[in-house]
Amino acid sequence: MPSSCDSLMEDIEDMVSSSDPTPHERQSARKSIIPRSRKKKELLSDEELQADSLIPGTQKIWMKTWGCSHNNSDGEYMAGQLAASGYKMTDDPTEADVWLLNSCTVKNPAEDHFRNSIKKAQDQEKKVVVAGCVPQAQPRMDYLKGLSIIGVQQIDRVVEVVDEAVKGHSVRLLGQKKDGGRRLGGARLDLPKIRKNPLIEIISINTGCLNACTYCKTKHARGDLASYPIEELVERARQSFQEGVCEIWLTSEDTGAYGRDIGTDLPTLLWRLVEEIPEGAMLRLGMTNPPYILEHLEEMAKILNHPRVYAFLHVPVQSASDSVLMDMKREYCIDDFKRVVDFLKERVPGVTIATDIICGFPGETEEDFQATIDLVKAYRFPSLFINQFYPRPGTPAARMEQVAAHVKKQRTKELSQVFHSYNPYDHKVGERQHVLVTEESFDSQYYVAHNKYYEQVLVPKRVEFKGKMIVVDIYEAGKHFMKGKPVEDSKPFTPSIAMPLQKGEVSGLLQVSTYMHAYSYTSCANVNVLLQEVEHLCNVNGLQVLSHNTRNDKKSTNGLWLQRHSLFLFYFYFIFGHLFCC
Repeated sequence: MPSSCDSLMEDIEDMVSSSDPTPHERQSARKSIIPRSRKKKELLSDEELQADSLIPGTQKIWMKTWGCSHNNSDGEYMAGQLAASGYKMTDDPTEADVWLLNSCTVKNPAEDHFRNSIKKAQDQEKKVVVAGCVPQAQPRMDYLKGLSIIGVQQIDRVVEVVDEAVKGHSVRLLGQKKDGGRRLGGARLDLPKIRKNPLIEIISINTGCLNACTYCKTKHARGDLASYPIEELVERARQSFQEGVCEIWLTSEDTGAYGRDIGTDLPTLLWRLVEEIPEGAMLRLGMTNPPYILEHLEEMAKILNHPRVYAFLHVPVQSASDSVLMDMKREYCIDDFKRVVDFLKERVPGVTIATDIICGFPGETEEDFQATIDLVKAYRFPSLFINQFYPRPGTPAARMEQVAAHVKKQRTKELSQVFHSYNPYDHKVGERQHVLVTEESFDSQYYVAHNKYYEQVLVPKRVEFKGKMIVVDIYEAGKHFMKGKPVEDSKPFTPSIAMPLQKGEVSGLLQVSTYMHAYSYTSCANVNVLLQEVEHLCNVNGLQVLSHNTRNDKKSTNGLWLQRHSLFLFYFYFIFGHLFCC
C-alpha cells in the first residue's frame, strides 16, 4: 500500500539527524536564556479578606451578653475561642458581619432586649448566632426559627456553629455533656477566653442547682447541679494568676450547693483556692441560697475572715413571708435566712450581706409584703436587688393567680423608697482603708476599688493605681459608694505575679501565640514540617488527626491555616506539655 510519507522510519532514533544539536549543546544553550519571573499576586491582607470573603474565620463578630456573671464567663470563653480561631471581635455592631447574642432568661425585660436585638440584626442583614439560657430553655420560639443556637453546655463548639452560620447554614447544639452517664459541669475550664476585665477572672464552679423554684426559668436551661472537680478549678485559678489577674469571682446558680454531686463541698474548695491566691489579690464568693450554706456556717465564717477573701456574701431571701417562700418552693423559712445573716454578722465583723427580693409574687398579701418591708428596715442591707415579679412562660408560678400589675408596681416602688431611705456608709467617713483597684467608673471619672468588705470606693484615676492595692482615707460617702483619697506616704502594692494581659488579648494562648507568631508568614515547607510533627505526635499517642490538606489553597497553606487552627495546636500544647519544634 502506498505510504503518505516520503520515507519510512524503521526506528525512533531515526528522528534525530546529524544536523540536530547534541544534548550537550542544548544544555550549554540554556545558560544564555534569561528567565522572566512571573509576577505573583500579593497575598490579600486580613482586612481585604474580610470585605467580601465567605472563608470562615475572616469575619468580624460583635457579641452582646445579658445576665449574671456565669453568663458573662460563658461569653468570655466564646469570644476567646473565636479570636483564637481567627475571627476578629469588635465593639462596633455596625461593622460586624456576625452578631453573637448571649441571652438571659431570668426576667421578661432581658428576653425582650434579646428578641429586639435579633430583629435589629436581621434588619441590617447580619448573620445571627444565639446563645445563653433563652434558646436553651425555649429553642422552638418563633423568633428563633432558622437561627443557629449554641447551648449553655456547648460553648466549646462556638467556632463550629459560627463557621456554619457564616456559610449560611443553621446549626443547633443543645445537648448535655456527660461522662459515664454523669452530667458534667459544662465546657472545659482551660479553653481560651477574652476577659472583659483583664484583672478579673470569673470561674464557674458548677452549673445548675438542686432547687425547683416555681418562678425560675433558668432551671429549664441550666438543669440540675453539676460541679467541676476541685483540681480543675484550682488549676484554672493558678493559670489566671499567672496571666496577671488580681481578683477572682466564683460564680454559679448556687455556689452553696457546690460539690454535693461529686462528694465534696464548698469550704473544701475554698480552702484549696486560698492556697493559690497571691498576697494582695482577692477572692469574691458568688450567690448562695440559705439551705446549703446553713450546713457550713462555721467554716464559711473562717473563710470570709481570711485576708485574701472578701467579707461579702450574696444570700437571696426573695420574701420575708414563710407562706410566700413555700409557694416559691425555696426550701427554707425566714428564720433560716436570719440565722445565716445573724451568725455571719457576729463572726465576721463588718461583713457585707447582699440579698434579692421579689415584689408581687402570686398570692403575696399586704401582710406578706409588710413582713418584707420590716426585714429590710431591720437589716438595712447595703446591697439590695429589688425585682418586680414577671411570670416566665412554662414555670408553675406563671399558672398561679397573679397579683394585679399596678399592685406589683406600687410594692416595688415602696420597697425601693425604704432602701433609699438610709445610707449604709456614712459612718465610714474618716476611716483609712486598704482597697484593690480593678475597674473604671461608668462615667470614666474615677477608678473603682473595693475594700475588704467588697464595698465600692472611688479613687483618683491615676494609671499607676490600676491593678494595685492602695491605702486611702475615706472623705465622702454616697448610697452605693465611698470616695477615698490616697495616703501620700504609702506606696501602691502590686498583687499580680505577672503582667496582666492587654484588653482583648486571648487568655491561655500566651506561649502558643508567641510560637504561632514565628510561623505567621513562614514558608509552605516549614508549615508542612510543623504539621508533620503534629501528625507524628498524634500517631505516637494513638490520636486520630484529620488531614491537614483539606484546605490546599496557597493562602490557607501559609499563615491563615495556622491562624484558623491555633486552637487545635493549643490543645496539643496541654496534652504533650511542650511546643512543637521544627
